[in-house]
Amino acid sequence: MNPIDELRAARPAHLGDTPVDESTRAAELSYAMSRPRPVRRKRRIVRPVWSLSLVGAAAATAVAVMVSGTGGTTVPETPATITSPTPKVKLSAREILLTAAAKAARQPAGTGAYWHTVSVQRTLFAVEGADYRVMDRQREEGWTPNATRGDQWGSIKPLGARPATAADEEAWKQAGSPAKIPVKVPGKPLPMTLKTFPRKAYTGHSPLVDGEVFWLGRNVTMKDLRGLPTDPAKLKAWLLSSYEGHSPGSNSDPMPADPWLFNVSVGLIIDMPVTPQVRGAAFRMLADLDTVDVIENVTDAEGRQGTAVAVKEHTKYSGVVETRLIFNQATGRGLANESVLVKPEGVQSAFEPGTVWSSQAVLEAGWTDRKPSS
Repeated sequence: MNPIDELRAARPAHLGDTPVDESTRAAELSYAMSRPRPVRRKRRIVRPVWSLSLVGAAAATAVAVMVSGTGGTTVPETPATITSPTPKVKLSAREILLTAAAKAARQPAGTGAYWHTVSVQRTLFAVEGADYRVMDRQREEGWTPNATRGDQWGSIKPLGARPATAADEEAWKQAGSPAKIPVKVPGKPLPMTLKTFPRKAYTGHSPLVDGEVFWLGRNVTMKDLRGLPTDPAKLKAWLLSSYEGHSPGSNSDPMPADPWLFNVSVGLIIDMPVTPQVRGAAFRMLADLDTVDVIENVTDAEGRQGTAVAVKEHTKYSGVVETRLIFNQATGRGLANESVLVKPEGVQSAFEPGTVWSSQAVLEAGWTDRKPSS
């Protein structure tokens, strides 16, 4: 498990992936980085999911960067664009995924002392006692050592909450533009207070335990990741050997094999230090799933255009949810992971269908020799 997952897993279960106040965060970081690595749970946030029309939530376009092993060059991740004046032949979902697999497998492997990731998490909340919504944001950064021994590092920087849409902003202004906003949190009887201004980053580090650095249906080491099969059928069998019929985060929440496989394997494409050949195999594996859909021309929270591969599932607390993996079709590189409410129920019944409830936008994922600092 990487440091960011470790920090997240240390948070009390009733809080999910929602933000907490600064003094609590500092205590959590100190505790999380000093304890053995727990099993990663599936992220049940309110997910990284806002409306696709949530214009207020899209930040200025960011670039995804692959850092070279020497810490030198960076390669901007540019969105795919269509410039041909001639009619374009529409590809099937399988053809799109197989094309992405070929592009992903040709990406440079890279090497370095640390696997470095940077992402921005966004979560949508309804405001307590008011008729508007806010989007809370935080920047997460992690460094996982390539060696079997060494310290893993993690950092979380709260970026502040803001109204989700122009209409929400107007309602917020009518309420006096409060800097602290009480919001409803599923599973909690009392509201939680979000702040509209950014705060300092909280950073922690700890030694690796048994070499386990990530969660892929079970705790895995760098050696495990390097040894993953490059054949899609064998990769699927390897992953499903950990499947027990329920959600990765709950023994009481049943989940069919295809959605489970999709949720577990997203990291292979978006932010895990696997070889380009394994990343390509993950795309080919998804191409063989009957329940997977492909959605073209999707814009992520950072304003980057891509293609989404998606799977729907009926969840215990939120109704029908669609999990989307957005990728750059021109390069086969992952951009973002989103949860969309298709048929909101239970704790999410106040949101409209199509709401992107939470998201994780990956800004950087690659090897570097640059050592993190506290």
